[in-house]
Amino acid sequence: MKKWLSAVVTVILILSSLTVALANHDKGKGKSQDHKKFMVGAEALLKEHKDLIKGKRVGLITNPTGVDQNLVSIVDLLFNDPDVQLTALYGPEHGVRGSAQAGQYVEYYIDEKTKLPVYSLYGKTKKPTPEMLKDVDVLLFDIQDVGTRFYTYIYTMAYAMEAAKENNIPFIVLDRPNPLGGTKVEGPVLDASKYTSFVGNYPIPLRHGMTVGELAMMFNKEFNIGADLTVVEMNGWKRNMYFDETPLEFVMPSPNMPTLETALVYPGAALIEGTNVSEGRGTTKPFELIGAPFINADDLAAKLNALNLPGVKFRAASFIPTFSKHSGVLSHGIQIHITDRDSFKPVETGLHIVKAIHDLYPNDFQFRAPDSKGISFFDLLIGNGRVRDAIESGKSVDEMKAQWEGGLEQFKQVRENYLLY
Repeated sequence: MKKWLSAVVTVILILSSLTVALANHDKGKGKSQDHKKFMVGAEALLKEHKDLIKGKRVGLITNPTGVDQNLVSIVDLLFNDPDVQLTALYGPEHGVRGSAQAGQYVEYYIDEKTKLPVYSLYGKTKKPTPEMLKDVDVLLFDIQDVGTRFYTYIYTMAYAMEAAKENNIPFIVLDRPNPLGGTKVEGPVLDASKYTSFVGNYPIPLRHGMTVGELAMMFNKEFNIGADLTVVEMNGWKRNMYFDETPLEFVMPSPNMPTLETALVYPGAALIEGTNVSEGRGTTKPFELIGAPFINADDLAAKLNALNLPGVKFRAASFIPTFSKHSGVLSHGIQIHITDRDSFKPVETGLHIVKAIHDLYPNDFQFRAPDSKGISFFDLLIGNGRVRDAIESGKSVDEMKAQWEGGLEQFKQVRENYLLY
């Protein structure tokens, strides 16, 4: 009887293992097939829409993120294609090869690999001049965005669209995923009456949930750019995909955006840039590490963890930035650990962090000094002056949210008109 029972159990276990193995095989097979169909806009351009650029002099706005799934740069793909005449390169903040730090001006130079002219679209000249476009029949944009309003690449795109319109040049956006996914929209819509800048040029929320192609369509129509715009869509991207759910490798969009986790916390953690607290620049965890010499790490972590914010925990941490704020000085604060990215709310979390530091250290914490118009850099990042006033007057984050919910709902309605996926 025991032998019989043992044999039955053995058979059941073998069948169960086979079932799991077959299920995993089929699941992996399905994923592989989906990934074979996946194409970013750059790949779709060369495989399906080359007629858009064939026989034309091509100008390309890109940076190191402009690669195909084999990590080959679109600069090289176009330059080595016998059907394409690549004539000029244009670099956003950080440059075409990504060698410049935040805020560093990149001069005009000749690209060593292709010997093509590279024009800077950051610093003195954010918008291509007629001289820069003299040898261009069509202008391409291929840069990975990170899904946050104050990341400057989307405004480089908008200014280039304006220049394309003014010089009668067609403009093509090669679409790429929003690494944060395309379903969640969060934060205040920028108050364009007073707070426009290169870190926020249009009334969109902090987390917009759109691809660069969708944003280009919105900018072009809603804000009257009127360029001859074409968006080359991706194949196989779905709105609920985070970047690591695509077959793409994460290439740093900028020197202080090393990982997807950085991008996930960025819509809120980068608000710290508008204060005298370090946002972790000069560490291996920018925007995940936040602190200052005057902070007690245990107290701040305890205060934030007591809020039970969704999808996140805070660890007391100390660090010494190698550059930027508090460079070379031991700073104390927190590391942000995302425990559930689907429920995590980066903007609200960022505001809770700013408010907690403000409330714990009112004599040491400071917003960056306002300019002659009374506007702080924090105001430009958050997109209005109300939030800073609310923090300084002791209001809750829920009260701040209530101020922006109406504008956010209106944006969501307009946004629906431009969603491609």
